[in-house]
Amino acid sequence: MSGQTQRLNVVPTVTMLGVVKARLVGATRGHALLKKKSDALTVQFRQILKKIVSTKESMGDIMKNSSFALTEAKYVAGDNIKHVVLENVKEASLRVRSRTENVAGVKLPKFDYTADGDASKNDLTGLARGGQQVQQCRVAYIKAIEVLVELASLQTSFLTLDEAIKTTNRRVNALENVVKPRLENTISYIKGELGELEREDFFRLKKIQGYKRREIERKRLEAAAKDKLGDKFPLHKDVSFNSQNLLAAAGGKDEDIIF
Repeated sequence: MSGQTQRLNVVPTVTMLGVVKARLVGATRGHALLKKKSDALTVQFRQILKKIVSTKESMGDIMKNSSFALTEAKYVAGDNIKHVVLENVKEASLRVRSRTENVAGVKLPKFDYTADGDASKNDLTGLARGGQQVQQCRVAYIKAIEVLVELASLQTSFLTLDEAIKTTNRRVNALENVVKPRLENTISYIKGELGELEREDFFRLKKIQGYKRREIERKRLEAAAKDKLGDKFPLHKDVSFNSQNLLAAAGGKDEDIIF
């Protein structure tokens, strides 16, 4: 039962053998391509993992500096700085845009930040006091946002690559452990059946040739026996010839018999 489940249920013919061989060639080529794709995705996966580790390590210091900068700005300029900033902001100065990057046939989402707002409208913020600390706080938080956008892009690509690598590895394993062995077993089965048919045909031809040889030998023996019989009884061959001569001698007319 295990041998039957590990091969395709096909009719063992020469045409089917060619079809299965073509499928095996396609499966081998697909396995090689998927293996290369898996290797390329794994390399990209490891690079993204290194970037995520380094970004997370730097994110702690950046977020700490931005929090300290906000505390300094509040200490110097007072708590009303928050209302002033909110009144001046009409739209976001930093915008996040998404795009896709193709890596070995896998589309990875990428996030980029752009400075679309006008930063000049906030130049007068903190003019009375604490202006320097306010600007430092703004720069620190912009840097924190950039790091967060980069980390979000890396983590999204990381998850997408992880799923793509799992899917590709499953396909590689299926081709390597299921599809290719089944096709190879099918080819072996068809070749064995065709070889058995060839041996049957060869045996049949040998039997037919033997029968023909025996028939020829029998006819030869019969002819030899007839020749020997003719040598023992030579008159037997000229019966028709002698009867014709007797008729010819009688002139073709019998004499009258008188009693």
